[in-house]
Amino acid sequence: MTILLSAVAFVFLLTLLIIIHELGHFSAARKSGVVVEEFGFGLPPKAKTLFTSGGTKFTLNWIPFGGFVRLRGETALTQSERDKPGSFHRASLWARVLILSAGVIMNFLLAFVLLTVGFSAGRWVPTYYSIEEMQDHAARGIITLQLGVAIEQVTSGGTAAAVGVPDKSILLKVDGTSVTTADQVAPLQVGKQRVQYTVLVGKGAGTEQVFSLPLKEGKSGVVISTIPRTLSSPLRNPFTSMLLSLREARIMTVQTILGIGTLFSSLAHSGRVPEGITGIVGIAQLTYTSVQAGFMTYLRLVALLSLSLAILNVLPFPALDGGRLLFVLVEMVTRRPLNRRFEAATNALGFAVLIAIILLITAYDIIRLF
Repeated sequence: MTILLSAVAFVFLLTLLIIIHELGHFSAARKSGVVVEEFGFGLPPKAKTLFTSGGTKFTLNWIPFGGFVRLRGETALTQSERDKPGSFHRASLWARVLILSAGVIMNFLLAFVLLTVGFSAGRWVPTYYSIEEMQDHAARGIITLQLGVAIEQVTSGGTAAAVGVPDKSILLKVDGTSVTTADQVAPLQVGKQRVQYTVLVGKGAGTEQVFSLPLKEGKSGVVISTIPRTLSSPLRNPFTSMLLSLREARIMTVQTILGIGTLFSSLAHSGRVPEGITGIVGIAQLTYTSVQAGFMTYLRLVALLSLSLAILNVLPFPALDGGRLLFVLVEMVTRRPLNRRFEAATNALGFAVLIAIILLITAYDIIRLF
């Protein structure tokens, strides 16, 4: 049942994100007087025409992912086709900018709304880069935080290893003094030959164990770090939630751009897809995991993927909205359209490169499954 539910959630997720994106193009085109010849649910080949409204055929297609809009004259090469009434190229330059940007705007708005709901009603914890950021937000009441000291590793040959201190445990006290950050530990060991560690072992509530261990030059042979032992969120007002949504969008934008840079760098140097970069198969796995975790976790995945789709589409790469937008901006600056065949060839090449990258990422996704 979980697998079936995850499959439905996966199809719904992809369809929602793409339909919302295409709805942006559709609405902006209609407002600008551009004829939308077709609004397709799913991808071709066409199964049937559902209905026709306002000159637009609404079609159902056989591949049940996403959707598309077909604007009059959008890919036409001849001037006569481009000059037809209601053609995309008959619209003003600013209207074309709006039409090409509208899909990205809709994906961003969807992400912003879902994140705002999640940070308020869902009590989501924001993304953090450092403990210091967490402490700052905890001091301002944005999150509830309890820090702790994790014993990440017990060094072989050290005194802690000799007495059986387990790694991946929590150091609660040093000689009876509670510690909550890693920098509190060393001062409590200065000048001492032996100390007592009170350690929390096991998941959940765990069990406390006390170890008496000698020191060598004030060290016990453990690698420690400060971690959030408990991290939760109170109910927030809508304004705070909106600010957190903008912050999350900024963080996601930076991570996505860095990820794209890492992908192209890795492909150029080794021809490999780096860890952390995932495609359709990886998204399906994330959907399965999020469905198991609950509806709010799934909702956060939808928000983050909608934001990622917006960021990817606005990049100035041929065949993407950002690449096509770049051609319009060049036309605005030079006050003359680019060569139509050059534009079409560039978009076709860009599309081929995108498909090749998607297939390569998918292949790596499948390999990583095994």
